[in-house]
Formats: sequence, C-alpha cells, structure tokens
Amino acid sequence: MTIETLRTDMITAMKAKDKPRKEAISSLVSAVKKAAIDEGCRDDIPEEMVNRVILKELKTVKEQIDTCPETREDLRTEYQFRYDVINEYAPQLMGEEEVKTYISEKFAEILATKNKGMIMKNVMGDLKGKADGKVINQVVAELCK
Repeated sequence: MTIETLRTDMITAMKAKDKPRKEAISSLVSAVKKAAIDEGCRDDIPEEMVNRVILKELKTVKEQIDTCPETREDLRTEYQFRYDVINEYAPQLMGEEEVKTYISEKFAEILATKNKGMIMKNVMGDLKGKADGKVINQVVAELCK
C-alpha cells in the first residue's frame, strides 16, 4: 500500500461526504506521516513502512473493540467500522502453513538446534509485517517439540 493510494481514497471519501470513512483513512495517513517523520524519510515513504503502520493501527483498533464495554454499543459500532476500513488496506498476512513451509525451508539448520529463542530471533526479522507474531510463535513452538 502506498501513501498516495491512501490520500486518493481519503479525497474520494471527502467528495462522497462519507465522514466516518474519511476519518478512518485520515487517521491512517496521519499515523504514516508521523512514522515517516520519526524515521527521517518524510518525503519518500516506503511501502513497507506504510504496511507496518497499517498493521499497527489495525491491532490498536482491534484492542479498542475488545476492551469496549458491552453497554457502549455506539462505540463498539464505530470501532468496528474503523477496523473494517483499515482492514481493507492491510497487507495480506501469511497463513500458518505458509509460515511453517517458509521456516522449514529457509531456517532448517537453525531448526535442528531446537533453540526456540534463536529461531524466533532469526525468523521475526524476516517475517516482520508478513505474518502475525502469534502465528509465528505457534509454528516455532510446534516445530521445536
């Protein structure tokens, strides 16, 4: 996902007078810009950074949904809408089988040691932003048995 795509979609939502969608996309654009400024690449924002920020925002909104009280159905609906919009832009993550295959092929020599910490250290660097950390952890634990 590129920042330009997000900006274009935000403008489209503004023209359609779709305020909730515009606000959700606007929050993504703001978060990406902030991350770019923090990392010193304000003018040339890489796609990898945009995807990383989108996944982080998706996780944050998911936590908001999970911690929202049952009595606040209005907030829950708003959070769910934001989650759905952000999820449209989120990169497709690898599934459990894909992660298992990737680890088995690329890290076979490290897998032989059965050292979970060493495996996680090597794998997380490679799969960051491509697969969910929980899925990676489950697969590595299974492979280390």
